[in-house]
Amino acid sequence: MTDRYTDKPFLRFVDAWVLKAIGHLDPATEGYCKAMVPQLEQSFDVKGSWEQIVEQQMKFGPDLSAQILKIWTDGKARFAAGNGEAPDPVQFAMIFVDRNFGRT
Repeated sequence: MTDRYTDKPFLRFVDAWVLKAIGHLDPATEGYCKAMVPQLEQSFDVKGSWEQIVEQQMKFGPDLSAQILKIWTDGKARFAAGNGEAPDPVQFAMIFVDRNFGRT
């Protein structure tokens, strides 16, 4: 299996943004994203937090994170009922990104 982020390093930030929207961004990944802000600012010639840079580059609307959280919250019980286990937030984020934004 190839690494999801090989040749698409920005995808890591989009996945992290979705994980943050649903309240499941782990501290290590958030730390990585924060540490990469200077490189993101240089690459995209913008200033801001990593979240703001993702939103700007992806042209996300102001209420998208709330919409994603609603999808996650509403779907958790259905997923658990249909699969006999709780959904994996990382898998959700990757599938959501792939389905809605392509593999950025």
